[in-house]
Amino acid sequence: MIPAQFDYVAPASVEEALAVLAEHGDDAKVIAGGQSLLPVLRMRLNAPEMVVDLGKIDALRGIRDDGDAIVIGAMTIHAEVGSSDLVAEHAALISKAVEHLADNQIRHRGTFGGALAHADPAGDLGAPALALGAEFVIAGQGGTRTVSADEFFVDLFETAIGEGELLTEIRIPKHTGWGAHYEKFVRVAHQWPIVAVAATVRSEGGTIAEARIGLTNMGSTPLRAAVVERALIGAPATDEAVRAAAAAAADGTNPPSDLNGDGDYRKHLATVLTRRAVLAAAGV
Repeated sequence: MIPAQFDYVAPASVEEALAVLAEHGDDAKVIAGGQSLLPVLRMRLNAPEMVVDLGKIDALRGIRDDGDAIVIGAMTIHAEVGSSDLVAEHAALISKAVEHLADNQIRHRGTFGGALAHADPAGDLGAPALALGAEFVIAGQGGTRTVSADEFFVDLFETAIGEGELLTEIRIPKHTGWGAHYEKFVRVAHQWPIVAVAATVRSEGGTIAEARIGLTNMGSTPLRAAVVERALIGAPATDEAVRAAAAAAADGTNPPSDLNGDGDYRKHLATVLTRRAVLAAAGV
């Protein structure tokens, strides 16, 4: 289908973009890489009067070291994130997830912040960001504020970004030296995950000292497998111990049921994929 008619503007700064959003309110829609919004416009599931393109705002791009965290600009494309030595060294879980995100064409158009702001619970970046304790910097005309990953994902396709606000950057605490793995289950290549598990592990002499685990497509938002994380502390990095801890991976989840599988099937998958992801992250 052809999208409904709309006006278009490409501001050169965050301040200009915020001014346009303030002027048009609910009638405006922000476009980053366009990999999520354009299909919606073509199907006329949304018909904004104004589309605000962030593509000319250079300040929203790039990756930098900021002491105890790395900072990724919201308009940084996935391909740049995936090829970054800085990300690979200090947030390996993000690098692992980007490897599985869609196909090469989309990774060269889609943006890191755009995918997170879209907040699809089947998206590949939400669970790793949640597991790593990412912080989201949101700008409005009244200034900026920082929101933790626990508070950023509110519900299905809903985040803490308010009306007239923009996500400008994502701060990811360094997990230097941690093992990481993203285990994704799909029926065909480049599909949205039926279930996926993001795991990062700090090991000491064959024992798991810390583990952080995020679940993809197991509810209306990305989720933490907190029960499993606690059970893994001090456990040996063996198949038997990890299997026992991973049995609780689906606790507290509410996965969807669709043509790819019902909720119970996804709960079973979560336990299997969690075991695989943790063992791989621990180097077993």
